[in-house]
Amino acid sequence: MNTNAFISRRSLLAGLAGLAAVAPLAACSSNDGAAGSAAAETQTLVVAASPSPHAVILNDYAKPILAEQGIELEVKEYTDYILPNQDTTSGDVDANYFQHINYLNNYNEENGTDLVNVGKIHFEPMGVFPGKSSDIDNVADGATIAVPNDPTNEGRALLLLQDLGLITLDEDAGITATPNDIVDNPKGLQFSEQEAAALPRTVSDVDFAVINGNYAIDAGLKLEDAVAQEDAQSDVIQNEYANVIVTTPELEDDERITALVEALQTEDFKDYLQETFGDAVQPAF
Repeated sequence: MNTNAFISRRSLLAGLAGLAAVAPLAACSSNDGAAGSAAAETQTLVVAASPSPHAVILNDYAKPILAEQGIELEVKEYTDYILPNQDTTSGDVDANYFQHINYLNNYNEENGTDLVNVGKIHFEPMGVFPGKSSDIDNVADGATIAVPNDPTNEGRALLLLQDLGLITLDEDAGITATPNDIVDNPKGLQFSEQEAAALPRTVSDVDFAVINGNYAIDAGLKLEDAVAQEDAQSDVIQNEYANVIVTTPELEDDERITALVEALQTEDFKDYLQETFGDAVQPAF
């Protein structure tokens, strides 16, 4: 017997067996690496939003589009107007989508912040909804009208009532008007100043209520049920009350946020708004 040949054959077989055992491990390692690489490429974007229409839009429309680009959109819902901006400034969220331009400017001025508008998306016409009364052309003397009490929306509501010929405001008041700026009130109307979110719940307690579009939608109120509404094409609506995506200066050019804005400024998105919300939510771009 050739002992050397036997040893060589035995060494060869052992070597081949070793390679066979290692190959599956190498394959597993390669696949794990690819999966890890794919996972690493997925980015998360956290956006604060009011429930409707903002969170609905983000979850139903934007999330699938961003997912195709490797961006996981996480939507955090808020029911007030303060916390989303605070959490954006602190970095708890990357951006927010709940406010119009005028509110953002007012918030920055009052709080010494520098949050930035990175894109106009939509606007929601404010409507006058019936409560105890329904004939806006024949409002009773002394009727009570509820309006939002926050600085940016109260003036907007009063301007709408002025457009309807119910009151006259001091010409210098503009979008910051309050009932104190009313210079002519021929019917002696009374004004109930309330938190914007409460207006749909209390509309039956007053003759009429001027309600923000998002809160009307949340409450199941339809714009076509309003007895009057803003002119959606007016300059003040387009330049002051378009709802925007907001973030910090540091993230203004972030590719995730850019992708979100781009997704919400397309012709397909316009079609989605019309099909989903009708005239209650309209494109602002």
